[in-house]
Amino acid sequence: MPDAGSVLVVSAHAADFVWRAGGALALYADRGAAVHVVCLSFGERGESQGLWKREGMTLQGVKDARREESGNAAQVLGATVEFLDLGDYPLRVDTAAEDRLVGILREHSPDVLLTHVARDPYNTDHDLAHATTLRTRMVAQAHGHDRTTTPLGAAQVFQYEPHQPEVCGFVPDLLLDVTPVWDRKLEAMRCMAGGQGHLVDYYTDLGVRRGVQARRNGAPAEVTHAEAFTRTFPSVGSELR
Repeated sequence: MPDAGSVLVVSAHAADFVWRAGGALALYADRGAAVHVVCLSFGERGESQGLWKREGMTLQGVKDARREESGNAAQVLGATVEFLDLGDYPLRVDTAAEDRLVGILREHSPDVLLTHVARDPYNTDHDLAHATTLRTRMVAQAHGHDRTTTPLGAAQVFQYEPHQPEVCGFVPDLLLDVTPVWDRKLEAMRCMAGGQGHLVDYYTDLGVRRGVQARRNGAPAEVTHAEAFTRTFPSVGSELR
């Protein structure tokens, strides 16, 4: 059996990867790929509304809850996850955090990277996650950086769909069929419901709409759910497709 490869996600907050790319991660995990998620923050301040409504909740309590929720979701999807705990609203990435992420990239040597779009005016934490992904990818590719580790190859960077794509300049060039693993994505999304339960229905509806668009663009009739992505770099191939 050929090597199924490796996928790595750089997620600004603890739930982003679930809503936006959970189907892709489950799909690749099922194919035998090593799937790893790096959450730059827990989303403890700005993306845990449901948890903050609980009486007596503390910042550490929210972090602990989000860690558990995100870990459970990753397990459902067949992924591993780690948290850099850099804070959110705003996210701040210092030199030490960048160096750590470079090390993670070289350790996991992903064939594919997934992260946010370059410009999200609703949440600039996402912008910084995107910029950090490209910056650390560049450093991880450098042959003169840390000669004790292996340089990263030319991993494609797929940007997953933001919450309001029309405001973020997001134009998908890939509609990924996630029908076979949709039940797993839905289960993973429900793992995150303690902090952001209102998004489960939103992203379920989005998956259906993208499935309709996938069929309109040539997918078989049995495709019911899809996720949208756009490539950062040119694709390489021997066919026009």
